[in-house]
Amino acid sequence: MIEVAEIEPRIGYCVVGMSPSPRPARAEPHAASLAIRGDDATAAAGLPPGAGAALGGALDLAAAQARLLRWAAFAPALLYLLVILAPPLNHDVAAVLNFAERWLAGERLYRDLIDVNPPLIFVLTLVPAALAAWTPLDPVQALLLCALGLCALSWRLTAALLRGAAGLARQGPVEAAVMRAMVPTICVVAAYDFAQREHLMAVAALPYCALAARRIEGVAPPPRRLAFGVALLAALGFALKPHFLAVPALVEAVVLLHRGPARALRDPVPWLMAALWLAYLAAIPVFFPDYFGHVVPLVWAYYLDIGGYSAWEVLISPILGPAALALAAVLPVALRRGAGPLAQVLAAAAVGALVAAVVQHKGWTYHALPVTMLTAGAAAAALSRWLDRALAAGGGPGAARGGDRGAAAAPAAAAIATIGLALYAAHGGEAPWRELWFHGDRAGRIAAFLKREAYGERLLVLSPDIYPVYPALNYARSRSTLRTMNLWLLQGVYRTCPEDAARYRETWEMSRAEFFVYRTVAEDFARTPPAAVLVSRNPGIPWCDGEFDFIEYFTRHPLFAETWERYRPVGEIEGYRLFVREE
Repeated sequence: MIEVAEIEPRIGYCVVGMSPSPRPARAEPHAASLAIRGDDATAAAGLPPGAGAALGGALDLAAAQARLLRWAAFAPALLYLLVILAPPLNHDVAAVLNFAERWLAGERLYRDLIDVNPPLIFVLTLVPAALAAWTPLDPVQALLLCALGLCALSWRLTAALLRGAAGLARQGPVEAAVMRAMVPTICVVAAYDFAQREHLMAVAALPYCALAARRIEGVAPPPRRLAFGVALLAALGFALKPHFLAVPALVEAVVLLHRGPARALRDPVPWLMAALWLAYLAAIPVFFPDYFGHVVPLVWAYYLDIGGYSAWEVLISPILGPAALALAAVLPVALRRGAGPLAQVLAAAAVGALVAAVVQHKGWTYHALPVTMLTAGAAAAALSRWLDRALAAGGGPGAARGGDRGAAAAPAAAAIATIGLALYAAHGGEAPWRELWFHGDRAGRIAAFLKREAYGERLLVLSPDIYPVYPALNYARSRSTLRTMNLWLLQGVYRTCPEDAARYRETWEMSRAEFFVYRTVAEDFARTPPAAVLVSRNPGIPWCDGEFDFIEYFTRHPLFAETWERYRPVGEIEGYRLFVREE
């Protein structure tokens, strides 16, 4: 005889057993069967007439409430999805996308396009750039589509790994429901920082942590194809920045502690990831020789000290501080013995993300993002497992079984978890507030100005800023001609005043880095004059015997000065002056 027993309230999910489950001899009649059999059954059970219909109505109401709560659990993810699809695109993401478009158009990475980022993010961003070039999608739409596809893949892989877990990694009904709703919410809660390198890393880390939990248990290893696919995806995510390697280092340390050296060292997953990292490292000097030979020395000499803080200042900043405090509160809960392997590896990953944020000593919002995402996952896994155990232990004679109690509580627990994360992520000045006020914000106003005056044109941008230049250029479909994303090299060489107190150095006094900027900007400008020039009034450079003026600085070069005579001002907005070329 085959019996179908509903273990937890899932749509289209059941467990099929080959024999009926043993029922206690004095068990109470099941309300559903009483409602189905009618008043004869209720009378036989010693209940008054009409009780079966009343119980059936109560069950219908309970089922409707459960469905409503399941929808409520996914509502935050849907709301944040709408936020993601609305402008603005994150400024750093927009700048990388602009560089990828220029690379695809024929400019050379790290020679014509100079940036501090290692090449992997530009290689990956070639996909949406090419998609925009070959389809009706614009570049921003193509990038959002690709990033959302990554989120969907991460959700699918994580769900597959959690669904097949056994032993201590096996989930109860509450934990299963909570994680099923939390994973997509975690993926999209980045909002304004969506598709940042930190966000991509954390999204790739979610299935990796689920795989690590399965590896710790070792009872039901996942299919090799699934495990290797997750490992390769995670390796790519962690390779985006060298700082991110702190995450797999701590996760693998947890796996090693649980499994022991002999079993852990025989596991192919970390070796596969290490092989990909070594191959990537070896490929950089082959395919991008200028990165180590030219860019890294510039970064080391001039970039690292721009806007930098000490480790302690970053840790107690209003951006990273709340995430660090939340992690400190979650760690004792997530690392206890009964929290389960998933909570433990997610907590270890969150600590690794915190280390990566601190060592970058910038304190920017997206540096704190993976700490928040992974901490939320660890808290959800640990607390939902505790609730499963508490409900299972709370049953007594004549009471509902622990599994039934957990199934009944699961939808509400999932809704509380996702709504709580959504409310926490909405604090401060980021999403959804940037999206609501974009058209009145600096970037929105500059984008509208450029659409009107220089839509789809090539622009020379003389500014120390990434935001609001990006994403304004992206929405105006304009392309920068500057070899760097902004004038960070000038900021670096002029972070202190020249020794002779002059405002600008003469050419024979310039360092190689300054002369490179001075020469290439002038020569590129004269060789292929852009349609317009966007100039920031704020130089981002200290005052030294006068304000630093970009036009005054570059017109000292004869080529720049001669070409500049063909440009006239057309307007100013938000501290940016626009000059257009006269034909």
